Amino acid sequence: MRVALLIYVLGVIAGLVFTDGRPLARLALAFAWPIGPLAFVGVISGLLVASLYLFPLFGAVVAAGIAAGWWFLG
Repeated sequence: MRVALLIYVLGVIAGLVFTDGRPLARLALAFAWPIGPLAFVGVISGLLVASLYLFPLFGAVVAAGIAAGWWFLG
């Protein structure tokens, strides 16, 4: 938790120092910067789920990998 907080604080400081714009816009962008990585994870997760449905062979390979991992680790 401390590492995540440190990364967030460093991102806020970098956003305040290195961003051009009015002070209110700089402040808003500095505090909202984690939305970008979260959106990336959400989009990639959605694309992976869609690919499982749209490409059944890929879905079968993923399902077999999950089953094999469950079998060997369980």
